Amino acid sequence: MKKTNLLLMAALVCCSSMCFSCKSKKTNESKIEQKTALQLKVEEFAMVELSSPLVNNLTDSEKALLPIFVEIAEIMDQLFWKQTFGDKTILDTITDSWAKEFATINYGPWERLNDNQPFINGFGAKSLGAQYYPVDITKEEYNAFEDPNKNSLYTVLRRNEDGSLKTVWYRDEYKEEITKVCELLEKAIAITEDNGLKNYLIERKKAFETDDYFASDMAWMDMKESRIDFVVGPIENYDDKLNEAKASYEGFILLKDEKRSADLAKFVTLLPQLQTELPGDAKYKSFVPGTSSDLNVYDAVYYAGDCNAGSKTIAINLPNDDRVQQAKGARRLQLRNSMFAKFDKILLPISQLIIEPSQQQYVKFDAFFWNVTFHEVAHGLGIKTTLDGKSVDDALDTEKTSWEEAKADILGLFLTCNLIEKGEITGITAEDAITTYIAGILRSVRFGAASSHGKANMMCYNYMEKEGAFTRNADGLYHIDFEKAKAAMNSWGALILKVQGDGDFSFAQQFRAENGGIGTALQADLAKINSAGIPRDIRFTQGLGTLGLK
Repeated sequence: MKKTNLLLMAALVCCSSMCFSCKSKKTNESKIEQKTALQLKVEEFAMVELSSPLVNNLTDSEKALLPIFVEIAEIMDQLFWKQTFGDKTILDTITDSWAKEFATINYGPWERLNDNQPFINGFGAKSLGAQYYPVDITKEEYNAFEDPNKNSLYTVLRRNEDGSLKTVWYRDEYKEEITKVCELLEKAIAITEDNGLKNYLIERKKAFETDDYFASDMAWMDMKESRIDFVVGPIENYDDKLNEAKASYEGFILLKDEKRSADLAKFVTLLPQLQTELPGDAKYKSFVPGTSSDLNVYDAVYYAGDCNAGSKTIAINLPNDDRVQQAKGARRLQLRNSMFAKFDKILLPISQLIIEPSQQQYVKFDAFFWNVTFHEVAHGLGIKTTLDGKSVDDALDTEKTSWEEAKADILGLFLTCNLIEKGEITGITAEDAITTYIAGILRSVRFGAASSHGKANMMCYNYMEKEGAFTRNADGLYHIDFEKAKAAMNSWGALILKVQGDGDFSFAQQFRAENGGIGTALQADLAKINSAGIPRDIRFTQGLGTLGLK
């Protein structure tokens, strides 16, 4: 962003105000403080203290790693600011405290959960390529640019002096920050006692230096015993709306819940069987998941960068590299404390507002936990290569992430119901899983069309509604038909696998365009939820002080 825009920021901040509606002005007007529009926006994000009793299980040497990891994560945060906006100093130019807080939540002047609409005057639409590309680049110019590294997750595109395009590796574009990260990793490596974590950190340091993350992803897959996990680096490509090709920097610091993780271990052995039992034609289920996959439960104690922008991640399925998944599978990390915060502050209140009273009993945290857990498992199942031998990601191009998220959503529900029926998951019923899932869709569609997760949930919602999985009763509350919901779950899952297996970009694009929007009835439901003051997502108080280590 040009400096001239930044200098004008303080004067250009939106400061329109609005007050809460009230039934009686005489009794309530004096009691209700007028709030600006941006204050109301900030308050849509419920504040959560990111702490964990699991920190008490750590040894002194393990605790000594946390300040180093926090410092590295803070650098990831700075790098993501550069990637998505360009210069964090925008915050120094904003005088309105609520505008500054909202810009911090969104990592810039565009509202991530509102289709990236600008909320600070002086800014137009967000560039589709953020800062991964020149802001004036066109899709046609990108396609015409001949460079074997232009599609790499770890390059940015820049202009030469004559205006022509060039690729620059992340290690060069962000050299100052990467050098500091590697120095800090050396410190961490020196004091790390767990062999798996030490090897991962060694390989991750090499990855930062070379922009080759394969070996470090493989090492991360072998890290089975460490009570601390540090997911760090350029990982997801959601922020690149031009090509979905560029990885964004982020960092999670996680503490392992060893008891709950042990309870999930049995499901890993079931993955090959679960793959064959997915709905649809067998030819779309030929992928064989790796045998080194694992399921673990963690408390998150620090978020930075991409994972902290807008809606907060509550579960992780990595690595994304298909080569690693083919060789070793994937690791699925359930972030239980963050997950519970979203259920307690958002999903449960939504269900109490929109589900008919007789079915509210089916909305349970355990059902939410299993649905989210198997959402991540489903990412590693299904099909990775089209029937004609192409990468599914390449074939579906800009539709790949929304369809992949839709796959994980509906097949996650399928797997949960399947395992309940087998008696492998106990304590909840299929009705619990389905009701919690449908209520959860209304939580997720509030993320907006700019989010791949939001698009996916809109497609799932509209498909389920058309198939009669739910209707509205006379009071406008949702009534779920469980038999139709199961049938819709199966047919939708089968359709997604077919689209991915056929690599049918044209159909994927058209279907999403026709079924990925918010209809009139759903818009009214969302307005009802919003007017009730239910938070849209969460934000964190976090750091060493919050953990009692400072």
